[in-house]
Amino acid sequence: MARLDLDGKEIAPLTICLIGGAGFIGSHLCELLMTHTHHSAIVIDVSSDKITRLLEKSCSWSNRIEFHKINIKNDSRLETLIKSSDLTINLAAICTPADYNTRPLDTIYSNFLDAIPVVKYCTESNKRLIHFSTCEVYGKTIGSFLPADHSLRQDPDFYILKEDVSPCIFGPVEKQRWSYACAKQMIERLIYAEGAEHGLKFTIVRPFNWIGPRMDFIPGIDGPTEGVPRVLACFSNNLLRGEPLKLVDGGKSQRTFCYIKDAIEAVLLMIENPERANGQIFNVGNPNNEVTMRQLAQLMIEVYGKISVGSSDLTTVDVSSKDFYGVGYDDSDKRIPDMTIINRQLGWNPKTPLQDLLEVTLTYQHQTYSQSIKKALSNPTY
Repeated sequence: MARLDLDGKEIAPLTICLIGGAGFIGSHLCELLMTHTHHSAIVIDVSSDKITRLLEKSCSWSNRIEFHKINIKNDSRLETLIKSSDLTINLAAICTPADYNTRPLDTIYSNFLDAIPVVKYCTESNKRLIHFSTCEVYGKTIGSFLPADHSLRQDPDFYILKEDVSPCIFGPVEKQRWSYACAKQMIERLIYAEGAEHGLKFTIVRPFNWIGPRMDFIPGIDGPTEGVPRVLACFSNNLLRGEPLKLVDGGKSQRTFCYIKDAIEAVLLMIENPERANGQIFNVGNPNNEVTMRQLAQLMIEVYGKISVGSSDLTTVDVSSKDFYGVGYDDSDKRIPDMTIINRQLGWNPKTPLQDLLEVTLTYQHQTYSQSIKKALSNPTY
């Protein structure tokens, strides 16, 4: 039976160029494309580890997916692959906060300068582009600048982030943590300008803390020993090692978390409904799953205690942002997405509660890493 879009039109198979398509988000998107659609994927990345299973010749979709080991900084094949596709999805980025203020140059190059050729090739060849940005482009909330005793401090209008209304408020230049947000904002503005002046068909995605299996890495196991992944993997690493979960500056920052499977369904709607998605910027998150980092840590300890015997006595410890991330770190207070535009255009809403997505994710983390960590702890390298 033919698959139909939201307007009842038959969906034609597409060839999709996925840049950075073998990472956390890309691996889940590839999986959905192969198992639930007839689209083909040209995957570009520096490693195929997270999509190895999908590339096996025995899979029924093996003729619909191909992998190219390419660093887009310096490979001339990129232009040809974009031109041979119907749609390009750019997921490539340095997106771990620990890198923003310690590797600001790499962050700016990766998230702005390296993306410019992608935009250029899509414009010149009249190819549609779905570009992944970040919720960090909003920066700090208006509410965070109000005095603590101000009558409007509790007004949600000063905290909810809207694609077409909210300003982008970053910290001072010396707070190099904002290099990521600034680079992402600049490439958004370039894409929008190409659409306005040269007719580029684009969609910009602003993810709000998507989490789930295969996210980031566990230091010393499938990533650098001294590496610092994002909060879910950081907390998971502490849980797996039986260590206190480290709360940066007391864990006061608040975030909303969205299950990767829910989020990828939203991306598929963007892919298959271009008339509704072109020219749009979409928040994609779950405003119902808001917690402080301290609450997240406590919930993860509780959930992991049910998954792993003997881990119920785990606790937390406070660390300073300077000690954890280095000089130049800064942060936003809250990130709550307004869902009006994506609901109106695509009819999408997130479904998975935080407790459920943490159970799935921590079960995966435990099954994937616990034995490797146990072995590493029993045979330390001196």
